[in-house]
Amino acid sequence: MDELMRAVSSYLERVTNYNPVVVIVELLLIGAVVWWVTRFLRGTRGARLVKGAALLLAGVYIVIRTLPRNIGDQTLGWDRLEFLWGKFLLFAFVSALVAFQPELRRALIQIGQARFFQGAQSEVEAMIDALVESASYLARNKIGAVLAIERSVGLAALIETGTPLDAEVTSALVNTVFYPGSALHDMGLIITGTRVAAAGCQFPLAESEDVDPSLGSRHRAALGLAQESDAVVLVVSEETGRISIACEGQLYIGLEPETLREMLLGLLSPKSLARRRGRTEKSENK
Repeated sequence: MDELMRAVSSYLERVTNYNPVVVIVELLLIGAVVWWVTRFLRGTRGARLVKGAALLLAGVYIVIRTLPRNIGDQTLGWDRLEFLWGKFLLFAFVSALVAFQPELRRALIQIGQARFFQGAQSEVEAMIDALVESASYLARNKIGAVLAIERSVGLAALIETGTPLDAEVTSALVNTVFYPGSALHDMGLIITGTRVAAAGCQFPLAESEDVDPSLGSRHRAALGLAQESDAVVLVVSEETGRISIACEGQLYIGLEPETLREMLLGLLSPKSLARRRGRTEKSENK
């Protein structure tokens, strides 16, 4: 414990000699990186891995630093233990690269998609155009479909129940997934950001009294997910070909393609998502 207290005291003494402007800039940069990583991993298995790894490393470090260095006149050396600690950190770093390989790959893909030049708005509009085109095709041919677009509440638990795709959202892909006879057409499709995360996902069903008896299981699944999260869920009825949206616990039935596009733009635009994330973070901090 004395060793740990001396280390903390020495660190505080060094900090007081630093240029305050440099300290503030460094803290802001570190905070920005932590915020970006937290936001990127929110709702994924990576978030739980980060928490677990951080707790493990912090616990081991505290144990090592609090080991007694002296007993009476005898000096205790923990050189071998500290040597193993250094090797453990190297092993943990390599393990993190392996464990977070899907997340790192997704981050590199997003960076390589030239988001800074195209802008988030254009990507969202392209995705919405593909969804409207697909919904129109499915409605004309009376092909049933249900797909969810993730917003501020992560859907990682549902994504794990399906088949991972990590593909660009195109009308051809959505039509293929829900084409009758496809192995994935009976379940739901989930979109994270502007990419198809998985298909064949099991959505929670709403209580039967919450849904009109004339509506089928797809509408129950859409409303059930909309009641448990803030996702925007698009439904196409197999019996009638009607297009519907479930959002924030409400079901909007019988939408025309143009109305569907306007609703999706209003619900999924970057400004709308930013406002929703802000409200969510404020409610979580209360």
